[in-house]
Amino acid sequence: MNWLKNIVRPKLRELVGGQKKDVPDNLWHKCRDCSQMIFHRELEKNQHVCQHCGHHMRLGAVARLKSIFDDGAYTTINPPDSPPDPLKFKDIKRYSDRLKDARSKNDTDDALTVAHGQLGGNPAVIAVLDFAFMGGSMGQAVGEGLLAAAREAVTRNAALIAIPASGGARMQEGMLSLIQMPRTVLAVEQVREAGLPYIVILTDPTTGGVSASFAMLGDIQIAEPGATIGFAGKRVIKDTIREELPEGFQTAESLREHGMVDMVVPRGEMQATIARVLNLLREGRGASVETPIALAAPDAASGMAPDSAHGD
Repeated sequence: MNWLKNIVRPKLRELVGGQKKDVPDNLWHKCRDCSQMIFHRELEKNQHVCQHCGHHMRLGAVARLKSIFDDGAYTTINPPDSPPDPLKFKDIKRYSDRLKDARSKNDTDDALTVAHGQLGGNPAVIAVLDFAFMGGSMGQAVGEGLLAAAREAVTRNAALIAIPASGGARMQEGMLSLIQMPRTVLAVEQVREAGLPYIVILTDPTTGGVSASFAMLGDIQIAEPGATIGFAGKRVIKDTIREELPEGFQTAESLREHGMVDMVVPRGEMQATIARVLNLLREGRGASVETPIALAAPDAASGMAPDSAHGD
């Protein structure tokens, strides 16, 4: 019998108060850019922007909506249901199981969240993709959600604001996911035909089929600092053209220099910037356009049901 291990150590533990208390492992976060450790409350207060280097970390859908709507108040709406696993897809894991896991971890049905509220005193509908839900990938539910968001914007005579954060189309839905690209373009056209603003806030990352469809069609294109924006990845492009890529390739700042982005706005200034843009657009339009008679009943016309209201 080892008396040091079996007798002395337990006695010492009793003297100092027993076992060490568990400490949560999510109190501190490491900045991917400068490697500084940031206390979680400071990170939340600063909207997940590193106070040391200004690196913009990824932000969830709920936190994003609260940071943009006036007083953080908004009402989420449910798009029509889409088939959960149309192709019965399976790789190393069933697609249906992947969806269940993503839904349990994120407490949302899919990657897109749609909400309406006030922004700078103006009505607005926001459709935001959450990268935490299967990489913000675009499947049938996302395409249907963006179409419903466009109808909701027309119904409420409101601006439509899209906030993509995506790796592209959802491979588990095959061709059905690619079809969502033209469908989302049609959604944008509905808003434009109604004479309403369509604003896109490009966040990290915005790539693949999302960048090749609704994400690059905004009347005004705004990006967060350092966001990766493009279609194919850097490694794929480099291997294809067999050339070294320029410094800053596919960043928000590079796209602004080449005329593909109108503004690069820090997250802390985003709400005020969009509110100012909407006020300028409203003044340019003059008197507000009356809601079309055919769309007088918001919920019936949009095919969407109110979900819940949020506010501080």
